[in-house]
Amino acid sequence: MKKNLSLTWLLAIAALIASGNTAADDARQRTRIDDGWRFALGHANDPARDFDHGLRPFFFAKAGYGDGPAAADFEDRPWRRVDLPHDWAVELPFSEKGSSQHGSKAIGRGFPENSVGWYRRELAIPAAAQGKRYALEFDGVFRDSVVWVNGHYLHHEASGYSSFRVDITDYLNYGGRNVVAVRVDATTQEGWWYEGAGIYRHVWLTQTGPLHVAPSGTFVRATVKGERADVAVDVTVRNDGKASESFGLEHELRDPAGRIVARASVPARRVAADASIDVAAQLPVKAPQLWSLETPQRYTLTTLVKRGGQVVDRVDTPFGIRTLRFDANHGFFLNGRPVKLHGTNNHQDHAGIGIALPDGMHEARLKMLKGMGVNAIRSAHHPATPELLDACDRLGFLVIDEHRMMGTAPQVRDELERMVRRDRNHPSVILWSVGNEEWAIENSEIGTRLTREMQAIVRRLDPTRPATQAASSSGYPDGTSVGSEVIGFNYKGQHDIDAMHKRFPDRPMVVTEEGTTFATRGIYADDPARVHTAAYDKRTGGNSTSSIEEGWRFNAERPFLAGMFVWTGFDYRGETTPFGWPAISSQFGMMDTTGALKDSGYYLKAAWTTEPMVHLLPHWNWPGREGQAIDVRVYANTDEVELRLNGRSLGRKALQRYGHLQWNVPYEAGSLTALGYQGGQLVTLETVATAGDGSAVRLTADRARLRAGGDEVAVVTVNVVDREGRVVPTAGQRVSFETSGPVRLLGMGNGDPGSHEADKPAELHRYAAATRWRYRGIARPEDATALMDDTGSAGWRDPFAWIRPEQQPADPAWHMVQATLKRPAAASERQQLFLGDVAPGTLFFLDGRALTPRQEAGMSVIDLGPSTSAQATLTAVFPTPAGGTRALFDRAQSGRRWVTLRSSAPAGPWQRSVFNGQAQVILQSTGETGRATLRAVSADLTGAALDIEVF
Repeated sequence: MKKNLSLTWLLAIAALIASGNTAADDARQRTRIDDGWRFALGHANDPARDFDHGLRPFFFAKAGYGDGPAAADFEDRPWRRVDLPHDWAVELPFSEKGSSQHGSKAIGRGFPENSVGWYRRELAIPAAAQGKRYALEFDGVFRDSVVWVNGHYLHHEASGYSSFRVDITDYLNYGGRNVVAVRVDATTQEGWWYEGAGIYRHVWLTQTGPLHVAPSGTFVRATVKGERADVAVDVTVRNDGKASESFGLEHELRDPAGRIVARASVPARRVAADASIDVAAQLPVKAPQLWSLETPQRYTLTTLVKRGGQVVDRVDTPFGIRTLRFDANHGFFLNGRPVKLHGTNNHQDHAGIGIALPDGMHEARLKMLKGMGVNAIRSAHHPATPELLDACDRLGFLVIDEHRMMGTAPQVRDELERMVRRDRNHPSVILWSVGNEEWAIENSEIGTRLTREMQAIVRRLDPTRPATQAASSSGYPDGTSVGSEVIGFNYKGQHDIDAMHKRFPDRPMVVTEEGTTFATRGIYADDPARVHTAAYDKRTGGNSTSSIEEGWRFNAERPFLAGMFVWTGFDYRGETTPFGWPAISSQFGMMDTTGALKDSGYYLKAAWTTEPMVHLLPHWNWPGREGQAIDVRVYANTDEVELRLNGRSLGRKALQRYGHLQWNVPYEAGSLTALGYQGGQLVTLETVATAGDGSAVRLTADRARLRAGGDEVAVVTVNVVDREGRVVPTAGQRVSFETSGPVRLLGMGNGDPGSHEADKPAELHRYAAATRWRYRGIARPEDATALMDDTGSAGWRDPFAWIRPEQQPADPAWHMVQATLKRPAAASERQQLFLGDVAPGTLFFLDGRALTPRQEAGMSVIDLGPSTSAQATLTAVFPTPAGGTRALFDRAQSGRRWVTLRSSAPAGPWQRSVFNGQAQVILQSTGETGRATLRAVSADLTGAALDIEVF
């Protein structure tokens, strides 16, 4: 079964503290708290529909006065339970009124009811843990988030991309109940692409002692000298105690196999109360194992903080030993060897998942890129997800880590510094980027100044890597390019790169973006009505952009360029150029939104990989075009290619390096084969054949075994095949999916930029509170019958109005309360009343009709039938409880939410049309182990089943 790791850990800590025998390894604990959150949509404009948030007197003036869901005693049990990472935008429908830049999802200023989300979670902190320091660490929340703990306002984070930390130590109820509340407002865009909404990265609970290594407080870097390396370590030690402390540091360095290869001790130092101190050390390593693209091996530095001989903190810092250098004439060098950067720019969404990618999905996407020959990525246009950088470290990728916005204002500078401190130990990071295409300042003196100032800030925090800025124009006397340490060019057609190299002969240079070509996977004729564009590589932006082939050849012929980053690796939601609605995805990618390679991706694979390969396009299903010439192209990395149609040779041609071959072939059904020759020998071939009608569904997973828990995923390709097992390249049948066993469907997609099918079907819940409350005492429960329709005011009062104790009326034997419920009219919605703290013997009536509650999640729940009117009157009749009448209504905030009406729109079916014969579903473990099965069915097709072992 899936365990609540945070609870398990906290119980263990409580036992250790109680015994007085806290082990060294328990000095610091960092626990992921992704599970067990409650989620509900609020409202961006209407406080009443935002759970009355912001309406309580003093809510933002007094400590602990958070109201609505920010209040600790708010009733959230009717809310939906979710595990993180979570993106609620991907669950929303598409709308023509939505922002095309954000993929036309029903979110943003036109949809205030969908643009605010609330998250709540409880924490159990043992009483014996008082004296420890606790912090919440958020890897990423999109966007404009506010964090409350136990009703206390603690933090506001404007950006959706910066990781942030909130110290909660002073606000905890040790040994009692603690509630974290996060309000997320995704109304406003930061970028011009799909950005999702919600707590879409991990959340951590960190516990340390008062004397500890500061957050992101270790910096490890190595200098390689022949057969040895000198590892320099800077550690920031923080004292949050009330008196100065003396401490010592010990470092242990482990090689990739886990063997200790070096140790260092730092003499005792002293740090004042509420202060930090930096401590340096050096460790020698003989015969270091270098981190590289082929051998991405990492060392681990363990830092121990000791006080009086006892370990009070322990931090493990993975890092790599490697050298890097950008040369103005010869490009980029890793460990002294020249490496041409085969890069792609990537946003962070994936088909069916949005931006809430499990860790395993980051790894899966990187493997898709590696198969194309990619060795570098640029995190466009924001800091990379920490788990993405971890995967790059493990798999051997190089990274340009990019800051979101240029500037030196306090907030912008703080975000920049947080990015560098967080990511500077990753060996994959080779270059910092301080901005992208800042048009307002790009060619001005302010642009020069800000670039230099930001890169100076980066250099002070990390002198081991250079910085760049991606510019869309250059050649002016001033500007961001002039101020940049490594000059970054977005699109050669917008710059005179050779002239810039002559002007700045001592500056390294890299093409940070190239391409912007449009292509729909598997489409070979433009079809604007379906927002499809032919996949033949072509220049699409006049002289301002290049075809993929033009861009790479230009880069490959110039050794001074460090490399090229294609725009983009994957298609992504939003930025729907060259179409508007009904397009909902970009078409720039070398792969579609599912990671399926397009033909331009195969061109780069031919250019960027050495294993013999040949790729032939288009497909060979063209009924009705018999005898007409078809534009046939071949990408390969061999010397020559021969083309054969149904066994007949159509000629053998020499292939220019970084070029392609082309034939006009009269169509006839059958097979078309491209044969690649190297040194006169046949080394590879590819055939496209005319497929028959779709006959069956085929499922193919990227793995047969899946680790239990939510981190790993199985990526399943769905194909429609003919009777011979050939993929039908024009198939479009709809396929339905269901699972059994310990897996769940996480998302699905097909790469069609015009598809409006659901990415991730989910129930949509809306919540409404009862209003117009009134109360009166009665002698007997049957007296309520005559009063239910009483519309007068005599004898009734507001149960939540504050009354002095001496003015409190005597307790009657029975009580009667009434409230109004506004009921939506949608007949398809399921409506439920959730009632908290129901006293024994309580009677419920809706418009005079008796109701019978059932129990769910510790609450009394009443299932309502279809709505026949816009509102209804709820009546509750109950005897006086222990504590008297006042006890009923002394918590006004929770009392007003004592009754919650939940209206639920049902989730749609898990089904997806294949696009050009292909679609994708993603499976995730439920946390249990055993055999799981994915089943796929479709009308007129033989279904398929796929077994996955979860261990």
